[in-house]
Amino acid sequence: MSAGHSHDIPAGHAGGRHRWRLMLAFVLVAGFFVIELVFGLLSQSLALISDAGHMAADVVALGAALVATRIATRQDRTGKRSYGSYRAEVFASGLTVLIMLGVAAYVLIEAIGRIGTEVEVATGTMLVVGLIGLAINIISIALLRGGSKESINVKGAYYEVVADAAGSVGVILAGILVMITGSSIWDTLIAVAIGIFVAVRAVLLGRQVLAVLGQQVPEGLSVDEIARDLEKVKGVSSVHDLHIWTLTSGMNVATAHLVVAQAAEPQSVLTNGQSILQTKHCIEHATLQVETEPTKQCHEVQW
Repeated sequence: MSAGHSHDIPAGHAGGRHRWRLMLAFVLVAGFFVIELVFGLLSQSLALISDAGHMAADVVALGAALVATRIATRQDRTGKRSYGSYRAEVFASGLTVLIMLGVAAYVLIEAIGRIGTEVEVATGTMLVVGLIGLAINIISIALLRGGSKESINVKGAYYEVVADAAGSVGVILAGILVMITGSSIWDTLIAVAIGIFVAVRAVLLGRQVLAVLGQQVPEGLSVDEIARDLEKVKGVSSVHDLHIWTLTSGMNVATAHLVVAQAAEPQSVLTNGQSILQTKHCIEHATLQVETEPTKQCHEVQW
């Protein structure tokens, strides 16, 4: 016996609710990327070029996030995806991680190549473009911040924009230091700092992506605590084969076998168990199986 709901209804999907934020941020970032790349090449600023490379990563990440939310909110008409396509968002976040790591590696390699070389940098261009980039990033951060708390997909895009805002600050700082000292070494050093910052953010997001793909217990939930709460349901004597994982952001899933006494009312046990999982642990989809004592079949399975 089981209790649950259909996976075909995306109304409560976190990423879909914030799609307009992604769309607006995408338009802003994509428009500025072209400007920053052109002036980065003209000014010969590695910090500006690295920030443009990171901005390109933003464009790809935001674009992937938009595509993923569109896919995730579509109803499955093939009958082959019983959980829908919600995991598309997690894969998009994984792509963002790879892009961020690629940008970080590129910047570090370019910085090493400039060691011992003095390059004439157009500081005025750096400062103007850096300030415009910072303004665009601040607007994008304000747009994505709310959604980043609910969707790992939006969080990936948010991290990208935050890292890029730091890059814009770095570009401004590099421009000021080069202008004051007359040495382009500051441009290279700031570029390295941007690369390291981007890499760290990528690793942090990557750990979250792997946790979801590895079907780990969602952060903030405890298997032991949930098992104890289910055992408190009237008629339940024990709980086994309890599994909890995240399908996508804001969508936690659980399965469990509830062992009940012969006199217990199965439907009442299911309803109460489902209610506890939903109200206390925010698990809206749970498949619960009721077994009467004694039961042997499930204990034969070791995974």
